Amino acid sequence: MTIDFWGLGLQAVNVLILVWLLSRVFWRPVAAAIAKRQKSAQEVIGAAKATQAKADTALAEATKARAGIAEERAAMRDAARAEAESAAKSTLAEARTQAEAILATAKDTKSHDRVAAAKANDAQALELSLKIAARLLERLNGPTVQSAFLSQLVNAIADMPAADRKALASDPKGIEIVSATETGAEQGKIKKEIQTALGGTTEIRFTTDPNLIAGLELRSPHFTLHNSWAADLIQVRKAVKDAA
Repeated sequence: MTIDFWGLGLQAVNVLILVWLLSRVFWRPVAAAIAKRQKSAQEVIGAAKATQAKADTALAEATKARAGIAEERAAMRDAARAEAESAAKSTLAEARTQAEAILATAKDTKSHDRVAAAKANDAQALELSLKIAARLLERLNGPTVQSAFLSQLVNAIADMPAADRKALASDPKGIEIVSATETGAEQGKIKKEIQTALGGTTEIRFTTDPNLIAGLELRSPHFTLHNSWAADLIQVRKAVKDAA
């Protein structure tokens, strides 16, 4: 058996040429494509990490801001309550002093006239004290007081029976929110909180009634939720007359 060295040599040359062509034409472009894709993947991963970091920072800031708003709102409610209590104490003290002066004057009259005069003077003192209280409370009306009344209204709605809330939320005629002054830019906030408390999207109309002095009242064709200083003064008048 003879070996064809020329044939083996040519085959070896052919193999070398084939290997060179594959490395030149196939492996280098494939390797370059793989490297390019790896680079793109790293860039995408880096961008995603940067976006996640920004999102985490924004979430932390939003959480901190929300906590600050809640604390500020609680402080506003406490301040409004303290102002109202102080004004009420001052008004009642002034009314008591005036009533005592009127009663002292009435003691000098005859027995029959004294009873009638006392009742008349009591009524006069009561009305005078209520007028003074109304004027003092009117001076306190402002954003802080309005925010406190909104919180009271939302709480009163939450305390209503579920059937009553459902009836208000589904009333086709909607409801009215009455305030002593224009609510202006606060209307959106008021509307959102009341609709949330009712659990519906009932139509809400805003009107003003200066006689409220300050407050927010909910009214519908068949229901009124009193929430104002005028309503509080009416309750004071009734309580005093019932106790007389």
